Amino acid sequence: MTDLFQKIKSQLELGYPFAVFCKPGSNSVTGIFQNNTKAHFLTDYSQKGFVFAPFDGDKICFVPEAESDMLSVELKTEGFVLCEIQQPEIDTNAKAAFEALVSKSVDAIKSGSFEKLVLSRTETVGMTDTIITVYSKLLAAYPMGYRYCFFHPESGLWMGATPEQLLKVENKTLHTVALAGTQLYKEAEQAVWENKEKEEQQFVTGYIVESVQPYTSDIRKTEPYTFRAGNIVHIKTDITAELKDSGSLQGIISALHPTPAVCGLPKQEAKAFLLENEGYDRQYYSGYLGELNIDIDSGQHKTDLFVNLRSMKVVGDTAHLFVGCGLTKDSDPEKEFMETVNKSMTMRRAL
Repeated sequence: MTDLFQKIKSQLELGYPFAVFCKPGSNSVTGIFQNNTKAHFLTDYSQKGFVFAPFDGDKICFVPEAESDMLSVELKTEGFVLCEIQQPEIDTNAKAAFEALVSKSVDAIKSGSFEKLVLSRTETVGMTDTIITVYSKLLAAYPMGYRYCFFHPESGLWMGATPEQLLKVENKTLHTVALAGTQLYKEAEQAVWENKEKEEQQFVTGYIVESVQPYTSDIRKTEPYTFRAGNIVHIKTDITAELKDSGSLQGIISALHPTPAVCGLPKQEAKAFLLENEGYDRQYYSGYLGELNIDIDSGQHKTDLFVNLRSMKVVGDTAHLFVGCGLTKDSDPEKEFMETVNKSMTMRRAL
């Protein structure tokens, strides 16, 4: 993997956009390395390349296949075993502010304005390791996550290990997932889900099925099941459907993003509430990223997009961690804050 890591280092020094990623369960790491400094943005969903989209706005960063070199190498993670770390010291002011926002949000749900809201916040951690070392740790620690490292002049440098796929389209078949609920993973213990998590999962599943219905036929979904992502577990439902029209990709993405798992329901009203009340800019956190109309492994055109969760933005020697939690009428403010702390451990372990 030395060649790939040297390429990442070179791209950062030159200021050239790039995307490096390893898909869940894959034994290969792929890089798309642009050969100039031009900042491209997606204007047409028939384009081929790598996309990196924000939570809000239409300025989607794009690394075009036509202006890039591609490199795939075998995943090797020897020497990068992560140790367990202690929970960070709690910032009491941040805790109080977030819990107040949770209470306000729960009141809005109880009033009937929303079925669900998803709040987020940031934590800041100093970096002592290099970008290559941190990304190597992500590759080693989260084999069932989508592990990426991305740079673009507009977005800056991001890394993550997200557990959630937005969608995959292959041979006119759409694959997507509904993901909700969060618990700490406990070895040899079966997760028991409360009504709050089950209800949240039903909201997400119902929304996705309804959103893709105008563009698809023969929609199929699995029963909800427990899915592990690093040190936490979620409830997950797999959804597949057949596309009515191969040109409907943009419509499907617009219908799904942002999903209830990162925003809330009803979507537009929930998004407006978050933009007004969260008090910070999510930027590319809870946006989406991945291959658009390309598939390096088989040579066939495929779109494979993931939701940008469990992620961080690196600025100098500081990592800005983004974490969130889904709320329903039964949410408890302190428990929700601690859920975000648990989620921050995914990135903290790599730092």
